[in-house]
Amino acid sequence: MPDPRRAIPRTDAVLAEPRIAKAAGVLGRDLVKSVVNGVQQAARAGEIAPADVVDAVLARLPASASSLRPMVNATGVVVHTNLGRAPLSAAALDALVAAGGATDVEFDLATGDRARRGRGALAALKAAVPDAGAVHVVNNNAAALLLCALALAPGREIVVSRGELVEIGDGFRIPDLLESAGARLREVGTTNRTSVRDYTAAIGPGTGFVLKVHPSNYQVTGFTSEAAIGELAGLGVPLVADIGSGLLAPHPLLPDEPDAASALRAGATVVTASGDKLLGGPQAGLLLGDAVVVERLQRHPAARALRVDKLTLAALEATLRGPEPPVRAALEASVATLRRRAEALVRALENADARVVGSVAAVGGGGAPGVELPSAAVSLPARYAAALRTGDPAVAGRVVKDRCLLDLRTVRPEEDAKLLEAVRRCG
Repeated sequence: MPDPRRAIPRTDAVLAEPRIAKAAGVLGRDLVKSVVNGVQQAARAGEIAPADVVDAVLARLPASASSLRPMVNATGVVVHTNLGRAPLSAAALDALVAAGGATDVEFDLATGDRARRGRGALAALKAAVPDAGAVHVVNNNAAALLLCALALAPGREIVVSRGELVEIGDGFRIPDLLESAGARLREVGTTNRTSVRDYTAAIGPGTGFVLKVHPSNYQVTGFTSEAAIGELAGLGVPLVADIGSGLLAPHPLLPDEPDAASALRAGATVVTASGDKLLGGPQAGLLLGDAVVVERLQRHPAARALRVDKLTLAALEATLRGPEPPVRAALEASVATLRRRAEALVRALENADARVVGSVAAVGGGGAPGVELPSAAVSLPARYAAALRTGDPAVAGRVVKDRCLLDLRTVRPEEDAKLLEAVRRCG
């Protein structure tokens, strides 16, 4: 009796099949070959008929050479760290594509000479925060703080409140970061109360700067007090204010969230912030402040190691100059509009298990803790959650009391059709 395994097409024959050869040109030969080998293995195990090998390979080929999968964020968390934080605007995405090839990132087209790197993005950031004497961009907010420590406090003290020694996601601690730069921390005050007098008593010849950290991912309530930026600005040493979430100007929906413009007007020497949170741009660390101090940061040797690439510069400039980014649109969407969209989805589903419910969304990304954003959601049985996560397109919702909620505050209107199709496939 002939061995059925001999009927399994050879690797080179499968790779030569026109549709698979075309896919190899897009995805890369090695990636496609690994899929072919996996299908052949399944055929040898009797899971796939030899005649179906080509079709099975085509079905298993990924959409792109990257393992990252696009998702619909229906969690209700506007800046979701696990989903990549801020979704980029169409303008920023177009800028990424344009910057993907050769570009004038450090080239003056008029003169043919070398030009300042990222001058367009820096000019856009300076225009967005005119209170800043100068600006600089590094690869994230942690890098911005690290550069401040390296340039302003090597072997010196950084004075910081005990209530602001923040730990953020994945066990990352700001004190560890600053000490790794060779600075010493001078902790002042207590966990719940720190006064200007505490800072004043700690400042001396060995002080590099005072650090004011916005505890963006937690709240201390009750018998508390803290020194404001304006109170710390005249102590005779630089004041670095880490506002974290990247809000450049005050926002009426987030009255307690610090912003760069207000911090600089209050007297901060340097403000550090994230680019991929409330600003709605790519991952970046923003440094804004006194021109002399910012230039000192720019000229430090470590600035080269912390610099951003052309893709980040392009996306950041487009975010700052372009139309409203998705994060801002999600924050400001009206509940009435969200409810109308949810009702339209439920009608289109024609599913007795689907219904419209009120929901509460969150800012996320370590920003505006405690702020609740009223929203509307499509409610489905809890079993939909796993099916939607593993479907195509992948959808992340949240499970509340045995129901899977698809919160529309974080779903862009143009994604409604995609969300509808994803739910239908799980029905």
